[in-house]
Amino acid sequence: MPHLLRLPRDLESRLERLSRQTGLSKGDLIERCVSDGVAELEAHLLLESAGTARPERSIDQLLRESGLGA
Repeated sequence: MPHLLRLPRDLESRLERLSRQTGLSKGDLIERCVSDGVAELEAHLLLESAGTARPERSIDQLLRESGLGA
């Protein structure tokens, strides 16, 4: 699925230079950057959301309900 992507001139120059140096097309390089970036963003957001998850019941409540707490 093609997309139109506008890049600043300095980034376009860096991408062209990297394409020449590696022999990879600019499209391949952009696809790799997006894929790596999305994977990193997913990991970051999953870690962030895991830290904010709150249990529905407190540990004290769970212990009382199980008969192990006071």
